[in-house]
Amino acid sequence: MKEYANGKITAVRDGPVTIITINRAEVRNALDDESAQALGVAFREFDADPEQQVAVLTGVGGAFCADADLKALSKREPGVYLAWAGDAEGPTNPTLSKPVIAAVEGHAVAGGLGLALWCDIRIIDEDSVFGVFCRRFGVPMSDGTTVRLPRLIGMSRALDMMITGRAVTGQEAIEWGLATRMAPKGQTLEAARELAHAVAKFPPLAMKGDRQSVYEQQGLDLYAAFVREKELAEDAKQNEANASAKRFAEATLSEKVWPQADISARSLGNKEKIEKRLSLLDAPHMHPLNKYVTSLRKRKTSRFLTLTH
Repeated sequence: MKEYANGKITAVRDGPVTIITINRAEVRNALDDESAQALGVAFREFDADPEQQVAVLTGVGGAFCADADLKALSKREPGVYLAWAGDAEGPTNPTLSKPVIAAVEGHAVAGGLGLALWCDIRIIDEDSVFGVFCRRFGVPMSDGTTVRLPRLIGMSRALDMMITGRAVTGQEAIEWGLATRMAPKGQTLEAARELAHAVAKFPPLAMKGDRQSVYEQQGLDLYAAFVREKELAEDAKQNEANASAKRFAEATLSEKVWPQADISARSLGNKEKIEKRLSLLDAPHMHPLNKYVTSLRKRKTSRFLTLTH
């Protein structure tokens, strides 16, 4: 384990996955300037490490991050504090070249909301809370929330949150697009770690290029976005595509239609049953009269797997 800012931030390598933790439970993981800068350093070191593919961000003590440390901020000169997105040393500047998954338990509010939005994927449980809670204290957002929030959930809902400071929790957060995955209570970190390891197994060049294209298209017109997509795909086309196409051609039907990143312990029973069905459908001894029915069953089963996982 590597510590930053006297242990306020920690980073642990778990194979190709780096787990970065905000370790300030006494203030619900609010960040003072020292810990905010340290968080930025930890992420930039992860991004520069060729052996690390995916990061997970979490907090200790049942909270993700409850804003900047306003008590510490109150002791500074007026207006003198780190802008997390606008300053080069800030933890939400820049967007990294590799994916980051947020494991959100408890509050991700004000600056903590900005941290969560900076991540690519947010995993929550039923008690997770998002909100612009700094509204009541007159502290403006400087972590990228005013930019990222409307891009993720739309202008109308973003303004509702931004103006009123209302809380968005649990299932509503999923419905709004603030988060995309719900884990059992208290298990967001384990769910994020499992997902990170699954993503880390993918050929990295195509995944990172496609991810970057998704981010960059927001500021481009349609044709320019297509051109940029082509440019970002070039590295993978030259170095990954042929080998990946060969693996796909040699894969079994179940491997092609069952996304490995979405396999979870609770779905293993169904997975085994469906894979058995698929193997029977591929059986060479099947009577010729059943070929048409078999093809329909394959398509139906593949559609079921794709839609549910």
